[in-house]
Amino acid sequence: MFDSIYSSSVTANQFFLMAVCAILSGVVYGWLMSFRIRAHRRFFVVCGLIPFIVGTVITFVSGSIGAGVAFGGAFALIRFRSAQGSADEMAAVFIAMGAGVPFGMGYVGYGVVILLGMGCLFLALSALPFFDHKALQEERLLRVTVPESLPYADSFRDIFARYLKCAEPCGVKTTGMGSMFRLSYRIKMKNPADEKAFIDEIRTRNGNLEISLLPYVEAGNEL
Repeated sequence: MFDSIYSSSVTANQFFLMAVCAILSGVVYGWLMSFRIRAHRRFFVVCGLIPFIVGTVITFVSGSIGAGVAFGGAFALIRFRSAQGSADEMAAVFIAMGAGVPFGMGYVGYGVVILLGMGCLFLALSALPFFDHKALQEERLLRVTVPESLPYADSFRDIFARYLKCAEPCGVKTTGMGSMFRLSYRIKMKNPADEKAFIDEIRTRNGNLEISLLPYVEAGNEL
Protein backbone atom coordinates (compact mmCIF):
# COMPACT_ATOMS: atom_id res chain seq x y z
CA MET A 1 0.00 0.00 0.00
CA PHE A 2 2.84 2.38 0.81
CA ASP A 3 5.08 1.35 -2.08
CA SER A 4 5.12 3.41 -5.26
CA ILE A 5 2.67 2.16 -7.89
CA TYR A 6 4.85 3.58 -10.67
CA SER A 7 7.36 1.50 -12.58
CA SER A 8 10.14 2.85 -14.79
CA SER A 9 7.47 4.10 -17.21
CA VAL A 10 4.03 5.22 -16.09
CA THR A 11 1.21 3.14 -17.54
CA ALA A 12 -2.37 4.27 -18.04
CA ASN A 13 -3.65 1.94 -15.28
CA GLN A 14 -1.12 3.32 -12.81
CA PHE A 15 -1.99 6.92 -13.65
CA PHE A 16 -5.74 6.40 -13.37
CA LEU A 17 -5.29 4.59 -10.04
CA MET A 18 -3.38 7.63 -8.78
CA ALA A 19 -6.08 9.95 -10.15
CA VAL A 20 -8.93 8.08 -8.44
CA CYS A 21 -7.13 7.99 -5.07
CA ALA A 22 -6.14 11.67 -5.27
CA ILE A 23 -9.59 12.90 -6.28
CA LEU A 24 -11.53 10.79 -3.77
CA SER A 25 -9.27 11.70 -0.87
CA GLY A 26 -9.28 15.33 -2.07
CA VAL A 27 -13.08 15.44 -1.97
CA VAL A 28 -13.08 14.04 1.58
CA TYR A 29 -10.40 16.58 2.53
CA GLY A 30 -12.48 19.46 1.11
CA TRP A 31 -15.47 18.22 3.12
CA LEU A 32 -13.38 18.19 6.31
CA MET A 33 -12.13 21.73 5.69
CA SER A 34 -15.71 22.97 5.22
CA PHE A 35 -16.29 22.46 8.96
CA ARG A 36 -13.65 25.08 9.79
CA ILE A 37 -13.35 27.49 6.86
CA ARG A 38 -16.15 29.84 5.85
CA ALA A 39 -15.79 30.16 2.10
CA HIS A 40 -17.67 29.69 -1.14
CA ARG A 41 -18.17 26.07 -2.20
CA ARG A 42 -15.87 26.62 -5.18
CA PHE A 43 -12.96 27.00 -2.77
CA PHE A 44 -13.55 23.48 -1.42
CA VAL A 45 -13.93 22.11 -4.95
CA VAL A 46 -10.52 23.57 -5.80
CA CYS A 47 -8.99 22.14 -2.60
CA GLY A 48 -10.35 18.74 -3.57
CA LEU A 49 -8.76 18.93 -7.04
CA ILE A 50 -5.36 20.36 -6.05
CA PRO A 51 -3.84 16.99 -4.97
CA PHE A 52 -4.70 15.49 -8.35
CA ILE A 53 -3.43 18.56 -10.23
CA VAL A 54 -0.11 18.63 -8.36
CA GLY A 55 0.19 14.84 -8.66
CA THR A 56 -0.32 15.03 -12.42
CA VAL A 57 2.35 17.71 -12.77
CA ILE A 58 4.84 15.72 -10.67
CA THR A 59 4.08 12.58 -12.68
CA PHE A 60 4.76 14.07 -16.08
CA VAL A 61 7.67 16.41 -15.29
CA SER A 62 9.60 13.79 -13.32
CA GLY A 63 13.14 13.72 -14.66
CA SER A 64 12.64 16.71 -16.97
CA ILE A 65 14.29 19.84 -15.58
CA GLY A 66 13.05 22.03 -18.41
CA ALA A 67 9.43 20.97 -17.99
CA GLY A 68 9.67 21.42 -14.23
CA VAL A 69 10.95 24.99 -14.60
CA ALA A 70 8.21 25.79 -17.12
CA PHE A 71 5.44 24.46 -14.89
CA GLY A 72 6.93 26.26 -11.88
CA GLY A 73 6.79 29.56 -13.76
CA ALA A 74 3.20 28.91 -14.82
CA PHE A 75 2.09 28.20 -11.24
CA ALA A 76 3.95 31.30 -10.01
CA LEU A 77 1.84 33.47 -12.32
CA ILE A 78 -1.33 32.29 -10.57
CA ARG A 79 -0.26 34.17 -7.43
CA PHE A 80 -0.70 37.50 -9.20
CA ARG A 81 -4.19 36.58 -10.41
CA SER A 82 -5.61 35.69 -7.00
CA ALA A 83 -6.37 37.72 -3.90
CA GLN A 84 -4.72 36.90 -0.61
CA GLY A 85 -6.93 34.64 1.50
CA SER A 86 -7.20 34.06 5.22
CA ALA A 87 -4.66 32.01 7.15
CA ASP A 88 -7.08 29.04 7.19
CA GLU A 89 -7.55 29.15 3.41
CA MET A 90 -3.81 29.41 2.74
CA ALA A 91 -3.11 26.48 5.07
CA ALA A 92 -5.78 24.37 3.34
CA VAL A 93 -4.23 25.05 -0.07
CA PHE A 94 -0.67 24.31 1.12
CA ILE A 95 -1.74 21.01 2.70
CA ALA A 96 -3.46 19.97 -0.53
CA MET A 97 -0.39 20.91 -2.58
CA GLY A 98 1.95 19.08 -0.22
CA ALA A 99 -0.13 15.91 -0.40
CA GLY A 100 -0.05 16.09 -4.20
CA VAL A 101 3.69 15.40 -4.25
CA PRO A 102 3.50 11.78 -2.97
CA PHE A 103 0.53 11.18 -5.26
CA GLY A 104 2.63 12.34 -8.20
CA MET A 105 5.48 10.03 -7.21
CA GLY A 106 3.14 7.04 -7.03
CA TYR A 107 2.96 6.78 -3.23
CA VAL A 108 -0.84 6.96 -3.10
CA GLY A 109 -1.02 5.44 0.39
CA TYR A 110 1.20 8.17 1.81
CA GLY A 111 -0.74 10.78 -0.12
CA VAL A 112 -4.07 9.68 1.36
CA VAL A 113 -2.66 9.48 4.90
CA ILE A 114 -0.96 12.89 4.65
CA LEU A 115 -3.97 14.63 3.12
CA LEU A 116 -6.67 13.27 5.43
CA GLY A 117 -4.38 13.10 8.47
CA MET A 118 -3.36 16.76 8.11
CA GLY A 119 -7.00 17.70 7.55
CA CYS A 120 -8.05 16.04 10.81
CA LEU A 121 -5.05 17.52 12.65
CA PHE A 122 -5.91 20.97 11.32
CA LEU A 123 -9.48 20.67 12.63
CA ALA A 124 -8.30 19.35 16.00
CA LEU A 125 -5.77 22.15 16.53
CA SER A 126 -8.31 24.76 15.44
CA ALA A 127 -10.75 23.54 18.09
CA LEU A 128 -8.24 23.76 20.95
CA PRO A 129 -8.21 26.99 22.99
CA PHE A 130 -4.43 27.00 23.46
CA PHE A 131 -3.76 29.90 21.10
CA ASP A 132 -6.70 32.16 22.01
CA HIS A 133 -5.73 35.53 23.45
CA LYS A 134 -8.46 37.48 25.19
CA ALA A 135 -6.65 40.77 24.61
CA LEU A 136 -6.73 40.23 20.86
CA GLN A 137 -10.42 39.35 20.93
CA GLU A 138 -11.19 42.69 22.62
CA GLU A 139 -9.48 44.72 19.89
CA ARG A 140 -11.59 46.31 17.17
CA LEU A 141 -10.80 48.08 13.93
CA LEU A 142 -12.72 51.36 13.71
CA ARG A 143 -13.04 53.01 10.31
CA VAL A 144 -14.55 56.48 10.17
CA THR A 145 -15.19 58.49 7.00
CA VAL A 146 -15.00 62.26 7.47
CA PRO A 147 -15.41 65.21 5.10
CA GLU A 148 -12.25 66.96 3.98
CA SER A 149 -13.35 70.11 5.81
CA LEU A 150 -13.21 68.38 9.22
CA PRO A 151 -9.89 68.69 11.12
CA TYR A 152 -9.83 65.01 12.04
CA ALA A 153 -6.71 64.99 14.25
CA ASP A 154 -8.56 65.97 17.44
CA SER A 155 -12.20 65.76 16.38
CA PHE A 156 -12.98 62.51 18.20
CA ARG A 157 -10.63 62.77 21.18
CA ASP A 158 -13.37 63.50 23.74
CA ILE A 159 -15.57 60.66 22.44
CA PHE A 160 -12.66 58.22 22.55
CA ALA A 161 -11.85 59.27 26.12
CA ARG A 162 -15.40 58.45 27.28
CA TYR A 163 -15.86 55.09 25.59
CA LEU A 164 -12.45 53.58 24.87
CA LYS A 165 -9.61 52.10 26.87
CA CYS A 166 -7.20 52.97 24.07
CA ALA A 167 -7.31 54.24 20.48
CA GLU A 168 -4.28 53.82 18.23
CA PRO A 169 -4.35 55.52 14.79
CA CYS A 170 -3.60 52.97 12.05
CA GLY A 171 -3.75 55.12 8.94
CA VAL A 172 -5.55 57.68 6.81
CA LYS A 173 -6.85 57.14 3.29
CA THR A 174 -8.59 59.47 0.87
CA THR A 175 -11.87 58.34 -0.66
CA GLY A 176 -14.71 59.76 -2.73
CA MET A 177 -12.34 61.24 -5.36
CA GLY A 178 -10.38 62.96 -2.60
CA SER A 179 -13.42 64.73 -1.11
CA MET A 180 -13.35 62.62 2.08
CA PHE A 181 -10.89 60.88 4.39
CA ARG A 182 -11.18 57.38 5.85
CA LEU A 183 -9.56 57.12 9.28
CA SER A 184 -8.57 53.78 10.82
CA TYR A 185 -8.09 53.17 14.55
CA ARG A 186 -7.18 50.15 16.62
CA ILE A 187 -9.42 50.41 19.67
CA LYS A 188 -10.58 48.66 22.84
CA MET A 189 -14.01 49.43 24.29
CA LYS A 190 -14.38 50.13 28.00
CA ASN A 191 -17.84 48.55 27.93
CA PRO A 192 -18.93 46.59 24.84
CA ALA A 193 -22.56 47.36 25.71
CA ASP A 194 -21.91 51.04 24.87
CA GLU A 195 -21.04 50.23 21.26
CA LYS A 196 -24.20 51.74 19.76
CA ALA A 197 -23.96 54.93 21.82
CA PHE A 198 -20.30 55.22 20.80
CA ILE A 199 -21.15 54.92 17.09
CA ASP A 200 -24.07 57.36 17.41
CA GLU A 201 -21.83 60.05 18.86
CA ILE A 202 -19.30 59.60 16.08
CA ARG A 203 -22.11 59.86 13.51
CA THR A 204 -23.10 63.26 14.85
CA ARG A 205 -19.49 64.41 14.54
CA ASN A 206 -18.68 63.10 11.04
CA GLY A 207 -21.89 64.21 9.35
CA ASN A 208 -23.50 60.75 9.37
CA LEU A 209 -20.94 59.38 6.92
CA GLU A 210 -19.85 55.73 6.82
CA ILE A 211 -18.59 54.08 10.02
CA SER A 212 -17.48 50.47 10.43
CA LEU A 213 -16.41 48.56 13.53
CA LEU A 214 -14.80 45.16 12.86
CA PRO A 215 -12.79 42.51 14.76
CA TYR A 216 -9.19 43.65 14.41
CA VAL A 217 -7.76 40.14 14.04
CA GLU A 218 -9.93 39.46 10.97
CA ALA A 219 -9.74 42.90 9.37
CA GLY A 220 -6.21 43.96 10.27
CA ASN A 221 -4.69 42.53 7.07
CA GLU A 222 -6.92 44.84 5.00
CA LEU A 223 -5.27 48.00 6.29
